[in-house]
Amino acid sequence: MKTAILAILLFCIMIFPHELGHFIAAKKTGVKVNEFAFGMGPTIWKKQGRETLYSIRLFPIGGFCAMEGEDEESDEPRAFTNKKPWQKIVILAAGSFMNVVCAVIVMSLVLGIMGFTTTAVDNVQAGSPASEAGMISGDVIKSIDGADIEQWSDVPNTIAASGGKTLDVVVDRDGIEKKLNLTPIAGEDGRYVMGITSKISHNPFTAVKEGAKATWNMTITMFDTLKQLFTGKVGTENLSGPVGVVQMVSETSEYGFWYYGFLTALICLNLAIINMLPLPALDGGRIIFVIYTMITGKKVSQKVEGTIHLIGMALLFALMIYVTFNDVTRIFGR
Repeated sequence: MKTAILAILLFCIMIFPHELGHFIAAKKTGVKVNEFAFGMGPTIWKKQGRETLYSIRLFPIGGFCAMEGEDEESDEPRAFTNKKPWQKIVILAAGSFMNVVCAVIVMSLVLGIMGFTTTAVDNVQAGSPASEAGMISGDVIKSIDGADIEQWSDVPNTIAASGGKTLDVVVDRDGIEKKLNLTPIAGEDGRYVMGITSKISHNPFTAVKEGAKATWNMTITMFDTLKQLFTGKVGTENLSGPVGVVQMVSETSEYGFWYYGFLTALICLNLAIINMLPLPALDGGRIIFVIYTMITGKKVSQKVEGTIHLIGMALLFALMIYVTFNDVTRIFGR
């Protein structure tokens, strides 16, 4: 039950904000939205607005934004198909933009609650090299042997590379810089240490900054993975579908909220990137048609474009079946 609830929540966070992005952008650019729904399947609640039907569907896994003239010709001046190219691009890209925003928000919440390391010293172990050198709790490490310390990971990395030689450590103590000399010692794992721990921060503003930075790093990793996928360095057997996602939710939830949060942000970002690829049926593919019209001045008929997207959708469903089969084989073939 826990896994099912977390999986449904994950799919909602993935898909509903995406559709909400399309909805907000459509409204802002004056596009007529016929229906905006939360969930999929049979309608269990609906309310007619001034022009948009708002509904809640039986299965709480996403939603949809049905715009006038989205997939067909329309005489309605406010139809999607009759809007300016830049407006169409904004509407199409808004879904992925919201997924990125969700990823940043989730990562910011995770890091804010979990806390993150700073370059300030928390505990100084008695009798350690840092203690002998006069370092105290609250000192902010500015540099080690001339190398600037931007984040806490720079501290152990710089010390590990020192080879055990005496180091010049500059710290900020109540606004005054002090220079300390200390000689690291080899720890139990053989790495050189100086006997200090980092002060953990829960600052919400820093959490947002770190959340955005973590999201950016995940983006770089995903593009690298896509590159490896297209060049054949990573096989399609490594792809996962809904079944694989549910399995990952089950596994990560056992490790706590933090891991589930990281997975949620990762999948939201994955949806944003995949959806912007220039492939039929995806928002990125639709944007390609808009750009083609902008460059050539020739509008592709809705029938032709719709047929191409329909073929793309069929191929995506085929891929979904393939990865689902892989997921089931991988899970039950263990």
